[in-house]
Amino acid sequence: MAMDEVVDRVSALAENLLTPQGMELVDIEYKREGRHMVLRLFVDRDGGITLDDCALVSRELSEILDVEDFISENYTLEVSSPGLNRPLKKESDYERYRGRLVKVKTFELVADEAGNPRKTFLGDLGGLVDGVVILNLREGQIARIPFDKIAKANLEFEF
Repeated sequence: MAMDEVVDRVSALAENLLTPQGMELVDIEYKREGRHMVLRLFVDRDGGITLDDCALVSRELSEILDVEDFISENYTLEVSSPGLNRPLKKESDYERYRGRLVKVKTFELVADEAGNPRKTFLGDLGGLVDGVVILNLREGQIARIPFDKIAKANLEFEF
């Protein structure tokens, strides 16, 4: 089974497990690290996730995966918090974290309102409007970045 198929099937199983417990699947990775495969899930909930939450999800998901038995390779299952620099993956994340400092990287050059083309933006999130992410940049101008041009976006921790 291809790696993206494993990710899709595990995502569906994890969502069914997490949603009733008030948790969400933030991200999932299935990749080779050294000679071993790692299936890594990042889960969260309002107010944050605890080590006990991660252990519970790991135990329950492991039992489900043992029954479903669709992953042919040996792998290590890891469940953790997305951390302080939580990735923004879903469109709803861009509304939920409105007002927070974010770093956005794009696939290609995108110009801010001053006409400066770049691939990396740092600013306060103004939300998502009609498929466009609004960022109030630290330099003072605004950037409007089409959602489909975003390669990676993360919350940034302010000290």
